Amino acid sequence: MARLTRLLALVRSTGLEDRNQTRVLDAALLAFLDFGIKRTSMVEVARRCGLSLATLYRRFASKADLIQAVALWQARQFIDQVDAALQRQVDRDAGAEDQIVELFVVFLDGLRGNKLLERLLKTEPEIVLPYMTVKGAPVIELGRDYLAEFITRLQDEGKLPEYDPAPLAEMVARTALSMALTPQTVIPLDDDAAMRRFARDHVAVSFRI
Repeated sequence: MARLTRLLALVRSTGLEDRNQTRVLDAALLAFLDFGIKRTSMVEVARRCGLSLATLYRRFASKADLIQAVALWQARQFIDQVDAALQRQVDRDAGAEDQIVELFVVFLDGLRGNKLLERLLKTEPEIVLPYMTVKGAPVIELGRDYLAEFITRLQDEGKLPEYDPAPLAEMVARTALSMALTPQTVIPLDDDAAMRRFARDHVAVSFRI
């Protein structure tokens, strides 16, 4: 398998140290959903998770640190959800085409179904859009390296020919991100069956099956 990059390895290793940390991140996420990031204070997060403000600051030195922790936690949940959905919907013994189609669908559904991303795009686009576009290198890197790992596994199993997976993985990651950020399209994003047909006709072929 291809060596994991630092960011993907970091996200995969992101866990919850204890129940209090779970409470803090849950509280912060719900506050961000209710008020947005700009209007959420550390006082509000402390109140919601039942910790003193001093204890919260011992865990997170600043609001920026808390936002970063929530972002890493959300990324870890996204990857876990994609992994779980892929395992539910397609057998690892299935052919490359079936696995590619299902991965594309669950990857895009996961991006489009993220409540925090949806909320921020509607109410605070000036905060989130730079980190998904001109400052979006980490997001692209995470998607690219997850997909490159997927391609490498299929190559190791003899289901895809040998080639450098990174350029293709980045193209697919960029396409999925663009479709999540700009849902107005002729591509049938709201119909999983139609999206699978689209993926089979236009995405899977890019993997040189």
